[in-house]
Amino acid sequence: MASITSPIKTPLVATLLGGIAVAGYAPLGWYPLPVLTLAGLFTLVGIATPGQGFRLGLAYGLGLFLTGVSWVYVSITTYGGMPMPIAALATFLFCTVNALLPALAMWAGTRLAQGPIRVIVALPAAWVLGEWLRGWLFTGFPWLTLGYSQAPDSPLAGFAPLLGVYGVSLTAALIAGALASLVPSVATRRMHGRRGFLPDLAAVALLLIGLGLQQVEWTRPAGAPVSVALLQGNVPQEMKFRPEHLRTTLDAYARQVLESHARLTVLPETALPLFRSELPHGYLDQLANHARQQGGDLLSGIPEYEGQGRYFNSAVSLGRSPEGQYRKVHLVPFGEFVPWGFRWAVDMMQIPLGDFSRGASEQGPIAAAGERLAVNICYEDAFGEERIPAARDATLLVNISNDAWFGASLAPRQHLQIGAMRSIETGRWQLRSNNTGITAVLDEHGRIRAQLAPFTTATLHAQAQGRSGLTPYMRWGNWPVMGLVIVILGLAYGLSHRYSSSPRTGSTDP
Repeated sequence: MASITSPIKTPLVATLLGGIAVAGYAPLGWYPLPVLTLAGLFTLVGIATPGQGFRLGLAYGLGLFLTGVSWVYVSITTYGGMPMPIAALATFLFCTVNALLPALAMWAGTRLAQGPIRVIVALPAAWVLGEWLRGWLFTGFPWLTLGYSQAPDSPLAGFAPLLGVYGVSLTAALIAGALASLVPSVATRRMHGRRGFLPDLAAVALLLIGLGLQQVEWTRPAGAPVSVALLQGNVPQEMKFRPEHLRTTLDAYARQVLESHARLTVLPETALPLFRSELPHGYLDQLANHARQQGGDLLSGIPEYEGQGRYFNSAVSLGRSPEGQYRKVHLVPFGEFVPWGFRWAVDMMQIPLGDFSRGASEQGPIAAAGERLAVNICYEDAFGEERIPAARDATLLVNISNDAWFGASLAPRQHLQIGAMRSIETGRWQLRSNNTGITAVLDEHGRIRAQLAPFTTATLHAQAQGRSGLTPYMRWGNWPVMGLVIVILGLAYGLSHRYSSSPRTGSTDP
């Protein structure tokens, strides 16, 4: 391992570790990698000063985000029309801002504790606190949270119904800390007594407990399975809002709907790219009548205009059940609203409908096809705690998206993995209808039951099983895990300073 005194090589190692960690997320899904690379970072920071810890955390974060969210550049150049040099700078600045949270976490961990206590508990807990802060500061960007890399196949995913994605992050980070503490330079750093085997046993225990938790059925089937049809229109983003292409889009979706014989038909986000009042006369009635003939309902993304400059990114249900509506709450900065002082940046892009209004903060499930649908739109499913209120009373989760903004990048697969975590947390099946993909049906364990190939025009026919009941995470949200993080940090501080201030007793420095 590079010496901590090397001002150049060591940050480069940390940057490389961050970049390698991305292979642990979808699409490759090599879930041990993020744990191993984080152990490498903790090893470096374990013998660092606070300032060095900050720089190492920043370097790791830059490697992670520049590699893992490079699709931001694709979005703002290919589809946003921003000049390439400015887009490259904007992407770099965006990744740097997000990398500040790992940097602050590593700084805090080095300030709080020393030696094995630092790497075994202080750095892991500080890492999770940094992830949580990143999930809500400046409206939040929880992408590439460590816990997502463990969904759905890792044993640690078993902790998601208990503690959510941040609980999975904490268990993964604690295992990384245990691995880092095995490195001699860390294990012997300014600490009395022997390290012992407790961290190793705890790491093994976490894996075994996770495996055991995966066998628990937190929720139960609710009624018979329902037939679903998820439409993937594959409308190119550059054509989606062009006036001359609108009729083609509407006709294509109408054909797909009329060919569906499912009780529940789901169309993607803004599948109908006109305000409801601007749709051709009788268009929605035709779709609704067909859904009624199947004994069910249709759910479609559609922008809605309410007057006085207020319009919404919405989903509406039509058919046999009373009409339902969901309006997107958690909007995307620069895509759906303009942060104060950044109008100039949006003016450089060619993104229509750039200033939506927010829907009501708590909207209940939509009743459709005999199910209760907890609907969210695109980016919203990255915010697990915000999904809880509707999910408690729902039997199915539904996400409608338009990942065409990101082309053939990592984003669609990463987005699907985020959705898998939401299913595990809530013990619910999930329907995901996406314009260009990935359209899929996930079960309550986050596993794919059926999916369409991306960038194809097709309809996914499947059976989905509604479920009811509450997981512990649905009852308590992020409070237990964040409380645990604070307790761990407090104990790490107390223990470390107790040992560092106590006189030597003659025991060998391990």
